Amino acid sequence: MNTFITLAVFEYSTEAHLVKSKLDSEGIRTLLFDEKTIDSDPLISQAIGGVKLKVVNEDVEKALKIYNKIRKYKKDVNGSEIHCKECNSTRILIAPTQRKNIFYMLFPFFEKRRHICNDCKTVF
Repeated sequence: MNTFITLAVFEYSTEAHLVKSKLDSEGIRTLLFDEKTIDSDPLISQAIGGVKLKVVNEDVEKALKIYNKIRKYKKDVNGSEIHCKECNSTRILIAPTQRKNIFYMLFPFFEKRRHICNDCKTVF
């Protein structure tokens, strides 16, 4: 029996289908979860955690390499690439929020946005 692991989560199914198509063309077995639910009511995407792109367990490493090549990385307000402070990579993503105290749990929009390097995992 195949075990599927979540590779990525998308707000809308169209984004998920683009990545799924690329992975399928490379021979990687994929599934989309919660796609139809979000297509029927896009406003509940955040409530149910978005569209999940799942990959067969033994294809995860290959899928991750492909996904990292085609995914969009963050740029600064001027459209220039952001560089990692440790390894100088330009493969920068938005870091997950921490919400360490009750204030940020109640008002998450006040929390400062942090970045994470997709190569060395440095948060800055």
